Amino acid sequence: MNLIDRISAQFEDNMRTTLEALELLAAPIAGAVELITASLLDNGKVLVCGGSGCAGDARRFAAQLVNGFELERPSLAALALSADTSTLAPLTGEPDAASMFARQIHAFGHPGDILITLLTGADSARIEQAIHAAHERDMHVIALTSGKPGRIAECLGPADIHISPPADRRARIQELHLLTLHCLCDGIDCLLLGVED
Repeated sequence: MNLIDRISAQFEDNMRTTLEALELLAAPIAGAVELITASLLDNGKVLVCGGSGCAGDARRFAAQLVNGFELERPSLAALALSADTSTLAPLTGEPDAASMFARQIHAFGHPGDILITLLTGADSARIEQAIHAAHERDMHVIALTSGKPGRIAECLGPADIHISPPADRRARIQELHLLTLHCLCDGIDCLLLGVED
């Protein structure tokens, strides 16, 4: 096994997948930037949740909205629903653990707020219930899914935005999700601060 060849193959696969995704995802990402920015300008907030391994990305994205990305700006209202371990702990062993995000959305979500969901794998009852809860609160949903979103796509309404990378490998999906989140941060900052280039 030649490690350099394997590493090169990973980079090349990433580049191919990213270029293929650009044509498909640029417009929905731009739409998501505009939707989030409009909500924030109207005193809304962004709630973010991720299935299993995506929880860390959800927390990081919320932190970038609150603390800043690459430009200096005031804090933006964002909350990662997987960050409060005290809230989550009582539910982990309960039969209704699938409602852990939905309960927080019912507590913190308001009409006009945004829910962003992240899921790289198969369907997730937690994410499905979160989307339903957001709709009950008249919130918009931006769903980042795998290339085969299954039931998650069926949960989305016409005003929601679906960002589904054209990839089968979980590593490539995660990489595209991270790039998408960075594009969202950059785009929001640019719209809020009036950056031209």
